[in-house]
Amino acid sequence: MNSTVQIIKNHRSIRNYLEKDIPEDVLQTVLEAAHAMPTSINGQQVSLVVVRDKDTRLNLARLCGGQPWVAKAAVFVLFVADFYKTSLAADLNKVKQVIHESAEGELVGFLDCGIAMGGMIIAAESLGLGIVPIGGIRKEAQSVIDLLGLPKYTFPVNGLCIGYPADLSQQKPRLPLATFIHYEKYQRSNLVEDIKAYDKQMVSYLEQINRSEEVNWSKNTSSVYQSVYFTNVITTLKDQGFTHKK
Repeated sequence: MNSTVQIIKNHRSIRNYLEKDIPEDVLQTVLEAAHAMPTSINGQQVSLVVVRDKDTRLNLARLCGGQPWVAKAAVFVLFVADFYKTSLAADLNKVKQVIHESAEGELVGFLDCGIAMGGMIIAAESLGLGIVPIGGIRKEAQSVIDLLGLPKYTFPVNGLCIGYPADLSQQKPRLPLATFIHYEKYQRSNLVEDIKAYDKQMVSYLEQINRSEEVNWSKNTSSVYQSVYFTNVITTLKDQGFTHKK
């Protein structure tokens, strides 16, 4: 197994960081890795907002629902679906951009943010840094937009804490590969049994990390997914110009 694949397979989320700055050249390398990732039609509808300022990170930690690692990490990177800069390209060519008004546009912007984040995660971990993605950035998306000055036709999709790990958390077990990899067609026959087996594995893991109140994977996931947990997302999307008209 080559070293890159080993780094990917060793991944674990890090929420406890040393009080240590990331050197500029190291951070630049990580950011450039994200920049090199592919985007749909080479539209490059992704932008990053890199936040080092402590006060801003404290504000972001609060807006994310009180996640202290956002403030403790050396750097917080916001991944933005950015159809503002593509709208400027449309203006230069005297045409009207409409893709941001469609479900397709949203999917493209969000997916490309995820691809960029994947590249950044691998680069960061290869350089000895720890990371944890922050979906809570969407909890109060409008406040994040205001705080970081995001223009129309943009949306804060996800965030990433980056810093030097104070310790290595235990690696969380995953669902069996058979639930993830489907050859030729989607295979449903053994999914329920595989989920039950994974639930048993997660009980042991959660006990080890003192989070047994989560019970297991299926109970925890279904308790979250029985409601829409960030209810303001659709309103903020529309306010930003993502209107779902097309």
